[in-house]
Amino acid sequence: MTDVKKNLIGTDINDLQSLCQTLNEPKFRAQQIFDWVYNKGVRSIDDMQNLPLGFREQLAQHCTLDRSQVKSVMTSKDGTQKWLLHFADGNEAECVHIPEKTRGTLCISSQVGCTLTCTFCHTGTQMLVRNLSVAELLGQVISARDIFGEWPTPIGNRHISNIVLMGMGEPLYNYDNLSKALKIMMDSKGLGFSRQKITLSTSGVVPMIDKCAEDLKVRLAISLHAVRDDLRNEIVPINRKYPLKELMESVRRYPDTSSTKEVTFEYVMLKGVNDSASDARELVKLIAGIPAKINLIPFNPWPGSKYERSTADVIKKFAEILERSGYRSPIRRPRGQDIFAACGQLKSESKRACRTK
Repeated sequence: MTDVKKNLIGTDINDLQSLCQTLNEPKFRAQQIFDWVYNKGVRSIDDMQNLPLGFREQLAQHCTLDRSQVKSVMTSKDGTQKWLLHFADGNEAECVHIPEKTRGTLCISSQVGCTLTCTFCHTGTQMLVRNLSVAELLGQVISARDIFGEWPTPIGNRHISNIVLMGMGEPLYNYDNLSKALKIMMDSKGLGFSRQKITLSTSGVVPMIDKCAEDLKVRLAISLHAVRDDLRNEIVPINRKYPLKELMESVRRYPDTSSTKEVTFEYVMLKGVNDSASDARELVKLIAGIPAKINLIPFNPWPGSKYERSTADVIKKFAEILERSGYRSPIRRPRGQDIFAACGQLKSESKRACRTK
């Protein structure tokens, strides 16, 4: 074993079996550790009571249970909470809890900053600093469970019933870490979330969408926002690499490959940019044949943004065109705007480190 202690948060069963083998313990101990870390949420190796004392002492010598630090908590007047998480290297990311009558949704981040530069998104004004590790991805859920006291993993009503990967970053550009973290989240003996309660949002990393369908089978949300390549090239620049034709081909495959019921399309409503009746009709043509719903998102302003929110009447008419064509088109009620926790408003102060010569 190296002198650097291994964080048990972020390890899966295979990692834990290898650890047990290294420490000359039987493999079944791996499942016991897994249960303590992810089902029971213990903070100390000493609390793993069904492990022999000698093994606990060995683990404590070589391993930790380091949680990400919740540096600040902001609470909106609508009950939404935004947490700023501080990581060991000094970087930070935000996650958000949105309480509703029938569920509680935790919106988690996948990167510090963002790979993309979507022009309507506050996060997009922050350069990518780095990907979040498996421990940091899981740590957002673990920290939320700590706050709500939801240990061991509850069955039935939960403060955190749904996970959405709609925070800072492009999840599919951190696929290896994300995949490992999501499998631990979906493990019935771990964090215990159904795959149908997890939604991954992507701006359209086409090669990884098929991989996600085959490997993870979670619900998919496409951050669409435009129905023409020329406009999407401008406001969602990844479209220059993966244009709408390629994106839609991969999205059409997703429900069958992943055995999910439908794909969600996210569409932020920008006044005079993408909110015309012709845009709505073109959207219907674009997604024809795909089992889908469209979330219409009133633009959430942030300092320095050049866009305005479409008027309520325009959004309503847009939704009516979609619904007459058979697509559910709920208008998302902005949550947490007063604490900059709404869609497209997340950002941290982390900076990319300068390279030294």
